[in-house]
Order: sequence, then C-alpha cells, then structure tokens
Amino acid sequence: MTEAMSPALPDAVAFPQDRTCPYHPPAGYEPLRENRPLSRVTLFDGRSVWVVTGHAEARALLSDARLSSDRTREAFPAATRRFKGIQGRGAALVGVDDPEHNRQRRMLIPSFSVKRMAAMRPQIQETVDRLIDAMVALGTRAELVSSFALPVPSMVICSLLGVPYADHEFFEGQSRRLLRGPEPADVEDARRRLDTYLEALIRQKRTDPGDGLLDELIATRLETGETTVEELVALAVILLIAGHETTANMISLGTFTLLQHPEQLSELRDDPSLMSEAVEELMRFLSIADGMLRVATQEIEVAGVTIRPDEGVVFSTSVINRDEAVFEEPDSLAWNRPTRHHLAFGFGIHQCLGQNLARAEMEIALGTLFRRLPGLRLAADPDEIPFKPGDTIQGMFELPVAW
Repeated sequence: MTEAMSPALPDAVAFPQDRTCPYHPPAGYEPLRENRPLSRVTLFDGRSVWVVTGHAEARALLSDARLSSDRTREAFPAATRRFKGIQGRGAALVGVDDPEHNRQRRMLIPSFSVKRMAAMRPQIQETVDRLIDAMVALGTRAELVSSFALPVPSMVICSLLGVPYADHEFFEGQSRRLLRGPEPADVEDARRRLDTYLEALIRQKRTDPGDGLLDELIATRLETGETTVEELVALAVILLIAGHETTANMISLGTFTLLQHPEQLSELRDDPSLMSEAVEELMRFLSIADGMLRVATQEIEVAGVTIRPDEGVVFSTSVINRDEAVFEEPDSLAWNRPTRHHLAFGFGIHQCLGQNLARAEMEIALGTLFRRLPGLRLAADPDEIPFKPGDTIQGMFELPVAW
C-alpha cells in the first residue's frame, strides 16, 4: 500500500521534545502513542521523517537490512542542529552497516561476553564501595552525579579499555560537548580532541603496552594489519563515550525515580533479589536513549504505509517501551512484569554491545547505594532538580541527596 492509499496520518509532531517529568515520555508525544505504530514527525530543520512507536514494528524494522545506520549517507537524518557537525563523518560500530559492522563487532564481542562481565563484578563492587565510603567520609550530603553516578562507569570503562582514569575530566568534558553541543563547531572540535587524545594513547601503547582492551586490539588486530589506527580510534571513541555516559545517566535517573516511588523502593529493600528485574524495568521505564535514527535504502511496506528510499526513520524508544499491547499498565513502575523484551538496548544487529556491562554496573551501583544508605533521600525539591533536555541522553545534571 502506498502512502497515498494509507489512512490519513495526523499532523507531524516535533521531534525531539523535552520531557515534563524526567521519567515519562514528553507530553507532546501523546499523539504518537494514540496513532501507533507509525506516524510522521518533524525534525529541527523542518524535515519530515517516519517515527516508529509500535513495539512489533520496531523489532521488525530494526532487523531490516533495508534500513541503514550509515551516517555518511547524504539522506541520513539529523535529529539536532549540532549533529550536523559530524553527520557526514563515519562512526564505527553504531554508524556502519553489515558486513563492516559485523567485522567490527566480532573484534569486540569476546570482551563484552556474559562470562567476562561476570568476572568484572568484584571490581565493580569494589569501585562502588570505595565511592560510597568517600561520600560518607565527607558527611551526610552529596551531589550524586559527580560523586557517584558518573565515576562508577567512568572508572570501569577506563579499566576495561586501558584508558588512564587520570584523564577522566578531559574525556568526560569532550563527551558532554559531543552529546550536547550546543553548536556544530563544538561537536566537531570535541571529536577532533578525542581523536587526537586516543591517537596519542595508541602510539604510547604500541611501545609500552598495558592490559586493557585497547592493548589487546593493538596486539591482535592493529599489528597484524586487520585494522587501522583510524578505525581503532573510532571504536575507542564509541566505547569510551557509550561506556560511561549512558550508565551514568541510568544510575542518576534510576536513583531519582526510585526515590519518587517509595512503594517500589520498599519492595527492593525487602527483597534485594529483585534488583535484576528492577534494572530491566527501569531500562524500559526510563528509556534514556530516545530516538535511534535510520535511513531507508529501499522501499519498505509496513503497517499500511510505504517507507520510500532516502526517507528518514526514527525509533522513539520511550514510546515503544510504553506499548500497551506488550506492557500492561506501561506508565507504572512494576517489578513483576516480564521486561527482557524492552528495546532500551535497541534490537537487531546494532543491539547494544555493552548491555551486559551496563546491567552489572546498574545492579551493583543501585543495590549497594540503597543497602548502605538506607536513609537516602532527595536533598532538594524534586521540581527544582535539573534534568537533561530531550535532544540528548536523558538523565540528571545534578542530584543532591542526603542520608
């Protein structure tokens, strides 16, 4: 069925939008929920693209090779003005299609296996305990983002990759510029600085190797000619940024959400074995990475409409993960629902490589935080605590707490 033959579509909704509540989808997305599974949205530059909001359709399309993740394609959509700064620049792993994507992913899979992540749990636990010890030593109040939520994944990913944590202020700052701009020039400059830093680190490691993932890749892939310095830098940028930004936001926003849901928090305190289910439900409920982008390379017919070549497609994870056909009472937080099929980690060939690490970090960080600080509470009016706008990864800018 062509679009002209399809049922009338609603007026396009602007995308992305800011959330009114940090743990609920933007109120302005309500028409998208009412008109599942596909609608039209308008991006910042006036471009109209398809938005996918139905769970079944999202799974099908995210597995469809006719949708491309290649950001160097001229027709690839830009969700924000600042993204224009690096839109034509290739991005490793998340921004390439098969077979290139499969080749890159195979280089990394062994380092992110369930077994490898299970082996890292004692180290993650030690990091979490040390950071909580430091907070407690300073008194009974803290700003949780800078003192806990950000350092936990930042320390862990540095250890995994073999990146010196002493440089964390530099790469965390450049990551913020890359993800939040505000101008395209900021994004371009941040990417250049990260590239330069990692190129120098790789040169150093080639003569003085360590024991991180970067060192393994240098020895087994770079020195054998299976990859290049440029590709290794691009992979390291993705792993370094995704490895700390996403989990840091989940820890901070997850803590805020639990403190705003005392009944569910009480259930967790009474039965800590629920934590793994709680992490899955929080991933579904919060959907912090909203708006995966693709571009069609061929005609695709789905749900009564036709997606034509070069048309952009955006996946609104926050709405997909509230699909009533899959999740009963989706706007409520509940530990007793089957949530492993949420799409917070994506789906298909680009499903998040680091999801096992993220789960381990969140389970240990949130579980330990509420166990060791049973009196944990917000130290400010919830309405006055700043959270991030809708055009970036969702989370808290800061989170004042007391215990």
